[in-house]
Amino acid sequence: MSQAKVDRYKEEKKNRKKIMAKEKRMRIAGYVAGCLVAAGIIGWAGYSGYSAYEASKPMETIYANLDSVTDYMSSLNAE
Repeated sequence: MSQAKVDRYKEEKKNRKKIMAKEKRMRIAGYVAGCLVAAGIIGWAGYSGYSAYEASKPMETIYANLDSVTDYMSSLNAE
């Protein structure tokens, strides 16, 4: 082995704990980011499905007798 390889190996061996900890943090960060993206996609799909379901439901029509309001308004206009 050349001296450069020996020096590089020693440096890597000296910093192995730091390197392993950094790799572990990156792996956990990737897992968390993946879970967040998956949760976002699932939430978006659920919201879109619910919106489509609500839009396809027939509208409920409410009828009200407004004769008394019309009579009142016409009595105000008469004065």
